[in-house]
Amino acid sequence: MTPLAARILGPAAFCLLMLAGCATPPPADDPEAVQEFKETNDPLEPTNRAFFAVHEAIDQAVLQPIAEAYRDLLPQPVRNGVRNMLGNLRTPVILTGDLLQGNLDRARKTLGRFMVNSTIGLGGINDVARSYDVHGHSEDMGQTLAVWGVGEGFYLFMPLLGPSSPRDLVGFGADIVMNPVTWFGQGQILDAWNYTRLGLTIVDTREALLEPIDAVRKTSLDPYATLRSAYRQRRAFEIQNRDSPAGAVAPAGGTGFGQGVMEPR
Repeated sequence: MTPLAARILGPAAFCLLMLAGCATPPPADDPEAVQEFKETNDPLEPTNRAFFAVHEAIDQAVLQPIAEAYRDLLPQPVRNGVRNMLGNLRTPVILTGDLLQGNLDRARKTLGRFMVNSTIGLGGINDVARSYDVHGHSEDMGQTLAVWGVGEGFYLFMPLLGPSSPRDLVGFGADIVMNPVTWFGQGQILDAWNYTRLGLTIVDTREALLEPIDAVRKTSLDPYATLRSAYRQRRAFEIQNRDSPAGAVAPAGGTGFGQGVMEPR
């Protein structure tokens, strides 16, 4: 595994081991509260909320201003090209997910999009396949594990990564391992490319979420709970290969380059 992959997974694994704060279950003689506690499935809520506060501080101080500057400096067509290219670079992960789930039709479309967009589309900058009504879709190992019957587990919030679960954290690590670039070895040029791609993914995703996250902060009495619900709703639709319902907030809560990244459609 490259140093970049280790640096991404290392903090996530460390944070997971440090999750010690647990929510106190309600008394057994309050069945409604017990049912709500089970449905929320957030036994580490105190720790998750603390991580959410850290994430919010980082986001408002660093990520959001960078995303706003990115939008102000680059016109929409340029930003669309960056998003298309990033989506095209995720093809190995998406294609692997399609195949592991036995969805050969989606795999065929994924491979076809990659071939067309990588050539006629100039490395994926132009989504030529869309003009032929062949739209992209999101896929990751977390979704594949869900299709295989692996349970979601309890809710987690990881600073910078955003909402997640044990299943999705494992899937995130598997996605990194499955990416061919991970196995190309080390070197200044490769490291620079990986960091550039990671940085563009974070900034692009955060730029796409400027309005949704701002709306949550302004209108929600509990942004943490709102994003938790939105994350689960969106993941459920992704696992079922359905479009997210109108108004559903992407689960990033600020970045979200681990799961649920907004792919070009």
